[in-house]
Amino acid sequence: MTTPTESTLVPSLLAVPPKRQAGLWGDALRRLARNRMAVLSLFVIIFLVVVAVFAPVVAPYDYEQQSYTEMFQPPGWSHWMGTDQLGRDTLSRMIMGARISMAVGLIVQVIVLVVGLPIGLIAGYRGKRTDNLLMRFTDIIYAFPDLLFILIIVSAWGRGVDKIFIAIGVVVWTDMARLVRGQVLSLKEKEFVDAARTLGATGPRIVLRHLLPNTLSPIIVAVTLGIPRAIMAEAVLSFIGVGLTPPNTSWGTLIQDGYNQIFAAKHLVVFPAIAIAVTMLSFTFLGDGLRDALDPRMKR
Repeated sequence: MTTPTESTLVPSLLAVPPKRQAGLWGDALRRLARNRMAVLSLFVIIFLVVVAVFAPVVAPYDYEQQSYTEMFQPPGWSHWMGTDQLGRDTLSRMIMGARISMAVGLIVQVIVLVVGLPIGLIAGYRGKRTDNLLMRFTDIIYAFPDLLFILIIVSAWGRGVDKIFIAIGVVVWTDMARLVRGQVLSLKEKEFVDAARTLGATGPRIVLRHLLPNTLSPIIVAVTLGIPRAIMAEAVLSFIGVGLTPPNTSWGTLIQDGYNQIFAAKHLVVFPAIAIAVTMLSFTFLGDGLRDALDPRMKR
């Protein structure tokens, strides 16, 4: 009978497959799944997006259809959220309004990324005069009150869906630029950037292949938290009468239309206000959950 020697034990030990380590995104997904409020908020957001995409199919009535025999109807079986001063179904107008409100939040963040992300990357990586010039320009835009600046742009360009998107986007990009610049300033002094530079990597390659991927976590969180801010901005503009033009409708325009009849038909204001509040809370809870999930210091 032979006894196992060291030479026979070592290969058997090496044959045991090492335990697979969870990556950053897999670990973050598991932490996010444990956050019940974030998961619930994600389902609410998915529901709202589906409703917005299939709005013409989901809406029980034509949102422009008027019926002077059904004006100011309270919520009931035929009209679940009542009717407005022209007899239009409030639920149908709420569903169509979700399309505009959700589009504002998403498209504005695309504009924020297109404008703010390159400025932050270039300013943070180049530094010195380039950084000083770009950040002083950012500070000038940042110094203007957001609502006042948006009103000036809308007054100059006119009202319209596309103009609302652009007006809000060109005002709120400053936070993204400042965030990305701060991240790049802290990352460009790391050893992996020095190693890439030593191996001959060019500036654009270092920025796109090394710095940008390492800033994705705070960017994702900032985009998620920026969506309710854009939705609220559009609602405020529509409420004060400088937002969308008829027949376009959003939750803000619904509140503006129902404000004058608030004592006669409270449902005209209550339902769109609840929709805005639920949407903003959902994105806020999801953003907080993503921030906790993507923060390595939160790992247990």
